[in-house]
Amino acid sequence: MLGALAVGGTGPGIALWAVTGGAFSAAALSVARGLVRRRRARGDLRAALRLMEHDPSACFCTEAGGAIVAANAAARRRFGPQDGQPMARAIAGLLPNAAAVVFRHETALERRRIAHETVLTPRGAVRLTAHRLAEGIFWRVDDQTAAAHHAGEGISLPMMVVSHSDTILSMNAAMRDVLGRRATAMEEVFGELPVVPGRRARLLSGDGPIEVIPVVVTARDGRREVYAVPGLAEPPAASVAARAFEALPVALLHIGPDGRLLASNRHAQTLLGIPRDAAGPLSQFVEGLGRPVNDWVMDTLAERIPNRPEVVRARRRETEVFLQISLSRITDGTGPSLLAVLHDATELKTLEQQFVQSQKMQAIGELAGGIAHDFNNLLTAISGHCDLLMLRHDQGDPDYADLAQINQNANRAASLVGQLLAFSRKQTLEPEILDLRDSMGELMHLLNRLVGERITLALSHDPALLPIRADRRQLDQVIMNLVVNARDAMPEGGEIRVETRMVTLAEPLFRDRAEVPPGRYVTIRVRDQGHGIPPDKLSRIFEPFFTTKRVGEGTGLGLSMAYGIVKQTGGYIFVDSVVGVGSTFTIYVPAHDAAPEAEAAADGSAPAAATDAAPGARPQGVVLLVEDEAPVRAFAARALRLRGYTVIEAACAEEALERLGDASLEIDLFLTDVVMPGMDGPSWVRRALEMRPDVKVVFVSGYAEDQLEDGSIGIPNSVFLPKPFSLSDLTETVRRQLH
Repeated sequence: MLGALAVGGTGPGIALWAVTGGAFSAAALSVARGLVRRRRARGDLRAALRLMEHDPSACFCTEAGGAIVAANAAARRRFGPQDGQPMARAIAGLLPNAAAVVFRHETALERRRIAHETVLTPRGAVRLTAHRLAEGIFWRVDDQTAAAHHAGEGISLPMMVVSHSDTILSMNAAMRDVLGRRATAMEEVFGELPVVPGRRARLLSGDGPIEVIPVVVTARDGRREVYAVPGLAEPPAASVAARAFEALPVALLHIGPDGRLLASNRHAQTLLGIPRDAAGPLSQFVEGLGRPVNDWVMDTLAERIPNRPEVVRARRRETEVFLQISLSRITDGTGPSLLAVLHDATELKTLEQQFVQSQKMQAIGELAGGIAHDFNNLLTAISGHCDLLMLRHDQGDPDYADLAQINQNANRAASLVGQLLAFSRKQTLEPEILDLRDSMGELMHLLNRLVGERITLALSHDPALLPIRADRRQLDQVIMNLVVNARDAMPEGGEIRVETRMVTLAEPLFRDRAEVPPGRYVTIRVRDQGHGIPPDKLSRIFEPFFTTKRVGEGTGLGLSMAYGIVKQTGGYIFVDSVVGVGSTFTIYVPAHDAAPEAEAAADGSAPAAATDAAPGARPQGVVLLVEDEAPVRAFAARALRLRGYTVIEAACAEEALERLGDASLEIDLFLTDVVMPGMDGPSWVRRALEMRPDVKVVFVSGYAEDQLEDGSIGIPNSVFLPKPFSLSDLTETVRRQLH
């Protein structure tokens, strides 16, 4: 009703507008927002319906209130019509305590976009998955009951599916024939529990106990598949049990008392990449234990070590394949031997390597952050006192050139600290609105000198290119590093192409374990015709200190720095490479609609016309300076006094609060370090502002500004000045805050 009145030009709409005024506009805005949310929700619902239309598993969509609004054909066949019913009621006949399971999923979706759980029921396992939509939830019920019921029916070997509590969920026809009945618990099948894989056990058949060797395969959801292999009286390849050995859907090896391979089934042959008649010590086929494989085999045969799985690498495979091997000692008429069960652990090993790498990156990032903080304090004192000395020397003075060299090298050291922080994504950025057509055009002059005469540098822009928000200096550094790497990859010469394009993603882009959200992006591509990057090194090129160049030719920081800057800017960087053809680095940066002039006005970054007071001018304000580093405090105090400010110094937050206890003391600005022994900067400033709410604040720190998310953010009238800062940086920041 309100929406209709809002657009009406005559009649009661005008009268209502005159009466309600601003309240009406607020209501109309609320209605508009509701329409947008509903439109987004309908879009998510349509996408979910398309996704589940041909899904063989039962799928539902529920609204925000929890009622079912849609179901696919599989759900209707399995559960009947359930429109308008709560999800818990729809699956109550399938899951015990379905309400609790559904509640756990709904609670988990408040923290993340997807939740899933596998529930073991007396009839089998059920996997319930929930995806959060804009307004509602998409549910998928993967009922494995039927699958469990038919598990192993095509295998002549007796087998059964068992839960973690030793309840038998299902058994195939061969097992039912051997037992002469249908059992419900493991104790009804085996004379002694627990059943040890590979060790002889008595199976209670209908005709009396028989000896079997159980083989146990554990699934991810906690279930176990137990196969009963007839006892081995001789190596499987020459025994009656060979058919069972080959029929098992598990990779198996039989290893003799001398540690040599006696037999393997086809699954093991595929995993190891070996022929059927392969023989020899196990060490010929696997490696990578950290100890001799033959020692491990012989120790297991002699029962000198506990029986636990080991992860090894397959020697004979062309690609890198990791295997988890479990050895089980068995004894027969020929003496002890080993039955080895193999599982493909490549995915698990890859995840482990990624976790170790992420831990290493985090440790390096923390180390870089701590080092950078200390270095920034030192560099602030060095460059600051150098600035003070340069104020007392003219350019014609013999010492002026030496002071300029000190200042220049201090700035270079500060740049190096920024590179250390780049791959840990902790450096302070100064973002601005950039038109790449202008900024990269200016950068090309420098790049042409960098690449040399034998390499052609080509630049191509999209005419419809939108601006981006980024730190220009850091982005230039990224492009320079990519171009220099491209140059080094083409010692014989060639062409490097730098291209910018507009890209609109209607759906998320999943690549290299990253997800690029939908939206408009500006892409920067750097293509070369070099020797390319080998596939085994492609996944490591963004690691700090990793380089494909020879010793002394590269530090390994260039690409890791580029990665850190791009990620901190909110972008993504990917690489494609073909050996002998070349490489392409692609950067995705979110497009920005605001014009550069509007952004500058919004930032208020245009310098004021006023100039600093000359030394000796009347005081312009009173500054309470709080800094625990004495050299930095001494420089800052002298610099501000030279510009006419009255400075009160304090070495810690507690001393600053004590000075503020004097009510007659007038303070115009707090200039404080963030990280100090005892109380930190933001904490003491909050307490001080309770007594003096009108005082302006300048925070300084050798850490990045994003470390202050729980500090300066939310403190009124505060700005951040990163270390190292120069004399002019300090005095200009203070002047802007006060005037």
